[in-house]
Amino acid sequence: MAQFVLSNIQEATSIYFEKQWRHRNCVNVMDGDITKVATVGNLNQDFDITWGDGRANVLNNGDLLTLKLDKASGSGFQSKNEYLFGKIDMQLKLVPGNSAGTVTAYYLSSKGSTWDEIDFEFLGNLSGDPYILHTNVFSQGKGNREQQFYLWFDPTADFHTYSILWNPKRIIYSVDGTPIREFKNSESIGVPFPKNQPMRIYSSLWNADDWATRGGLVKTDWSQAPFTASYRNFKADACTWSSGASSCSSTTPSPSSNSSSWLAQELDSASQERLKWVQKNYMIYNYCSDTKRFPQGLPPECSA
Repeated sequence: MAQFVLSNIQEATSIYFEKQWRHRNCVNVMDGDITKVATVGNLNQDFDITWGDGRANVLNNGDLLTLKLDKASGSGFQSKNEYLFGKIDMQLKLVPGNSAGTVTAYYLSSKGSTWDEIDFEFLGNLSGDPYILHTNVFSQGKGNREQQFYLWFDPTADFHTYSILWNPKRIIYSVDGTPIREFKNSESIGVPFPKNQPMRIYSSLWNADDWATRGGLVKTDWSQAPFTASYRNFKADACTWSSGASSCSSTTPSPSSNSSSWLAQELDSASQERLKWVQKNYMIYNYCSDTKRFPQGLPPECSA
């Protein structure tokens, strides 16, 4: 299975970005102080349902949000706030059973032709086969930085926490507090890093059976519809951006400020060991190892 993923990653990624539904508009970012805001709370207050014609719903007084997919349409939502750096947590429970052909996307993104983006995408599979967790980082409109993983648990049986820590030095993806990927700021060697464009949180559940499962060989079984993904316990300890200014007074945290420690956070030795454990045992694709894909040489950040 992993080998199949390796051989199809380029084609799948190309089809995906060719067919993606996202509409991007330009965003102007002005110089401004960056105000830290920590929010834990009502999903009605934090998110707007943006599409799906009734297939997305906020339930239980704002404690639960569900997205549904049927043959006619998927559904999606976006955050009311834009963020420029932060630690973002969300608990997700993925589509159970035969989820082949479906994709649950959860990501940060700016707009425009040179957008930044930090992706979690969950590629469905046949009952009993593992989900694939697909990650990617875009900076100034350039992506092609895919890493893919299996998970060490069933992500459909219960809620699990998926986190993005984004500060000026690094991006860390974590699952239930275990880091799975780190993308460091390598501007010193000419690699753009997302640091100037505020991003919203987006999520969607949609049909991608032309590429999502085994390169498109396995199609969505619509007899299983509607498919449902669930969300709860959103938390953002982050700098929000509004009217060209940040809610943070500085991007350099005060030594006495625990609430803003994420602004300078890095992986300690224990976290580095957990990251190595995940990448050794559960990583199934790493663009930094794909010499066939990059015959002229691997991207510079791969050796940084």
